[in-house]
Amino acid sequence: MASKRKPPVLQQKKEEVNKKALWWIGSSIALLILLIIILIILAQP
Repeated sequence: MASKRKPPVLQQKKEEVNKKALWWIGSSIALLILLIIILIILAQP
């Protein structure tokens, strides 16, 4: 029974790490897009 209980725990930990990674990736991409937009606006004469 113990061997059957361990894999779900490992899967839950992987899901939590993936959620954190997705948040970091999403926020970094959003910041990059905002910076590019700001630079484009400032570069226009």
